[in-house]
Amino acid sequence: MEQERRSVIRWLLGGGFAASIASFLYPAIKFINPPDMPEASVNEVSGGKTQDLKPNTGKIVKFGSKPALLVRIGETEWRAFSAVCTHLNCTVQYNDARRQIWCACHNGFYDLNGKVVSGPPPAPLEEYAVKVRGEQVVISKRT
Repeated sequence: MEQERRSVIRWLLGGGFAASIASFLYPAIKFINPPDMPEASVNEVSGGKTQDLKPNTGKIVKFGSKPALLVRIGETEWRAFSAVCTHLNCTVQYNDARRQIWCACHNGFYDLNGKVVSGPPPAPLEEYAVKVRGEQVVISKRT
């Protein structure tokens, strides 16, 4: 009889301990592994006003959940690319001295058509369409 009581108490204590551990681990695992949420589809964003960007300059613009690089090459020539490097997903920037797009992570360079010039990037940048509507610069996905 005494032996049965001890085994029941051990079982209850062990089960309580296991439940405690599970109650600590479950939220931690859910935090580390969040559920997949569908991303809102963005096909077009404003890049700002034309007078905000001087010729031979570039700026980063939020394109949905990812950055885009808007470059004003000349008075009327604009280019836009995904600002995510194709090597290790670093954010690229415009290097006005070299007139190229530069990834600072591993010193990769792209030309103003998004093609790889040097460094480790394996593929060109995704290019976006740029339109000037009045005073607004609009960046959109190519179709």
